[in-house]
Amino acid sequence: MDNSSLIKAPISVELEDFKKLFDSSLSSSNLLLNSVIAHIRQKNGKMMRPMLVLLAAKLYGEVCPATLHAAVALELLHNASLVHDDVVDESTERRGQLSVNAIFNNKVAVLSGDYLLATSLVQVGLTRNHAIIDIVSCLGQDLAEGELLQLSNVSNLQFSEDVYFDVIRKKTAVLFAACTKAGALSVGADDEKVEFARLFGEYIGLCFQIKDDIFDYFESKEIGKPTGNDMMEGKLTLPVLYALNSTADKTAEKIALKIKNGEASSDEIAHLIEFTKLNGGIEYANETMFAFREKALSLLASIPDSDVKTALAVYLDYVVEREK
Repeated sequence: MDNSSLIKAPISVELEDFKKLFDSSLSSSNLLLNSVIAHIRQKNGKMMRPMLVLLAAKLYGEVCPATLHAAVALELLHNASLVHDDVVDESTERRGQLSVNAIFNNKVAVLSGDYLLATSLVQVGLTRNHAIIDIVSCLGQDLAEGELLQLSNVSNLQFSEDVYFDVIRKKTAVLFAACTKAGALSVGADDEKVEFARLFGEYIGLCFQIKDDIFDYFESKEIGKPTGNDMMEGKLTLPVLYALNSTADKTAEKIALKIKNGEASSDEIAHLIEFTKLNGGIEYANETMFAFREKALSLLASIPDSDVKTALAVYLDYVVEREK
């Protein structure tokens, strides 16, 4: 059985229920909106976040309507944030597919993102669970705050790992943590189990973002973005932060500051990428990611063996070993 099958095995029926609810939640009589939704659905991905909600629920009970509504709400909020992020970043691609703003325009993208967000709120309301409603409400705040923190960091002359982790906790880890926490809450798990689930999700999210950031230092059509795309957007991620802080190379620091100000040329970005590789940045980021993986595995080690536990371990392996 391949990894995908192992992850889905405990929740195969529930995943089909999720897909039906997700599709029905987006039905609209507006032709333009339907065109946007159809485009987004083309690249729905592997449903990694909804599967995490379902697995967390299955770890402590049986998936119920509240679980499904929570999974749909979180996936919709995630999609809304991606559509809005592409407008903010002026991105024309998302995972190898043209972005909504590239195909339509910024106005359509923003309004479609708003629709997805509003539909997310409708779905979370249907959980009839105030704790889950709080999670989704606060998640929207955290995601926006993470993006604003990243933007404000451009003016910070320090190359701070602490700021980097603040950003990725709010931009990415908080979403995975919300998925596992909401799943546990939907089946009435106690406070200790809910916190266990939340922390496991956070570790997965940290691994996921660090892996994504490593991708940016290598050319790959599979990933769907050119090498150095983050730097072109003024973002300095963990590999280059380590290289800068461990060498104090003045030329590299000068280029890094130009990147923050949006003034670096493509040759300078290429130089800084090579500098990062030569000075252990990729290895350091991988080591950091695997340290979070070990923390997540140590949590799993404390619970009895089951097909759900196996699925969560395989899910974690997928996040750190994926190639796109």
